[in-house]
Amino acid sequence: MAIKSFPLIMILILFISSFTMPLIKNNRIIKSISFITNLVCLILSIFTFDYVKVHGDFKYRMGHFDAPWGIEFKVGAIECLMAILFTCVCFFIIWYSMYSIEKNIKKMKIPFYYLLINILLASFLGMVFTNDIFNAFVFIEVSTLASCGIIAVKDDKESIKATIKYIVLSSLGSGLVLLGIAFIYSITGNLNMEFISMELSKHWTEYRKIVTLSIGLFVIGLGIKGAIFPLHIWMADAYSSAIDTTTALLAAIGAKAIVILFIKILYRVFGYEIINEVKALNLILFLGVLGMIMGSVFSIYQKNSKRVIAYSSVAQMGYIFLGIGLSSAFGLASAMFHIIGHAFTKSALFLCIDSMRENTGDKICDLRGIGKEMPITLGLFSLGALSMVGIPILPGFLSKWNLSVASIQADKIYIVTFILVSSLLNIVYYSPIVINGYFGEENLKGKVYMSKEKNIKEIIPIMMLIGMMVCVGLFSNYIMKILLTACEQIF
Repeated sequence: MAIKSFPLIMILILFISSFTMPLIKNNRIIKSISFITNLVCLILSIFTFDYVKVHGDFKYRMGHFDAPWGIEFKVGAIECLMAILFTCVCFFIIWYSMYSIEKNIKKMKIPFYYLLINILLASFLGMVFTNDIFNAFVFIEVSTLASCGIIAVKDDKESIKATIKYIVLSSLGSGLVLLGIAFIYSITGNLNMEFISMELSKHWTEYRKIVTLSIGLFVIGLGIKGAIFPLHIWMADAYSSAIDTTTALLAAIGAKAIVILFIKILYRVFGYEIINEVKALNLILFLGVLGMIMGSVFSIYQKNSKRVIAYSSVAQMGYIFLGIGLSSAFGLASAMFHIIGHAFTKSALFLCIDSMRENTGDKICDLRGIGKEMPITLGLFSLGALSMVGIPILPGFLSKWNLSVASIQADKIYIVTFILVSSLLNIVYYSPIVINGYFGEENLKGKVYMSKEKNIKEIIPIMMLIGMMVCVGLFSNYIMKILLTACEQIF
């Protein structure tokens, strides 16, 4: 059926359309191309999910040769959900950028910016769909170059420094991943994930040291790109120095695509038996818990409002790696659910904080009384912050609840304490922005109601992201059921 080609069509639409943009001189047309192509990809991803729901997982062959000689995509419920998530978040961010991009970068760079966004999304989708480990590496490298471009496009000292730090660390991570691929290929003679798994299941005990080394290389290499603590050191600088839409995009789906690939390599390439035998999950669990706490601690000591939200992302990635490290289907499903809820929440938070900073200043103290001047924007920010803290019904609470249940099921009840502590730390760094924004006679004195609020058409994309966040919470049982069913097939 033609619908099986939709994953490839999505990637081709994004790549082909991106390279037409420099040829067009009208920035409005360029924005429209990016907006429409992302909308088309969103629609195609929804159709693909509907097909998978009815007919089950499928593979799509690229070219004339079957695996393992040819490259193929493997598409299941998880891949479809992540494709919907990535295209949906990117769609709303592009929508928001159509009103704000001229304020952040020079007009001559706008075609280049939208070119990079389309390439970036295409590479993320490629990582999600591919069933070939070297093909995944190619998509990683494409995403790295595109990420560097959209960070550096701001063209100031801070963004250039952040880009250099990111590309140096990312190159290190890529080198380690490539070395891991080389070791695996030397043992199995295959690059297709499932064929590698079949060969490893037969012979891995003969090459135990090489397999263990390759797992370590993947954990460190993809850990750098996925910002696992303490390999996160590029994240805060990149997020805080980039323009608003770049930060929202990278924070929402950038590291998440790497995490999905990381899960595929752990479970589809090596398999649960091998990674459990070499204790890789214990290391991931430890680093996840550490990141969950330390990311929140670092956020508390930040004076720059954007860096507060940036370090918060380190903590949120900690929750995701915690779920992966619990070595259970429910823990893995909880990690993926957190990816979905966090993507909508964090993209909205970054767009809100940048909207407020635009009219005030970079420091947290500059946001005092902003709730009177920008009540709608701070209201949307507050909803996102409540989700991050863990207020019931919202996805942040449901993620933490599911992770706590998964910890208890795994006989690691002590982890619940760390989840609770992290939630309390979230309150410490989010509450000053919200409370000082809305309350306090000194904070509100001299402030004019709605004087700095953006036009409603600029706020609608943020409203839509927050609305999607709430929907994730309301339909959490349905989403978790899909994720859990898919994850149970892994174990």
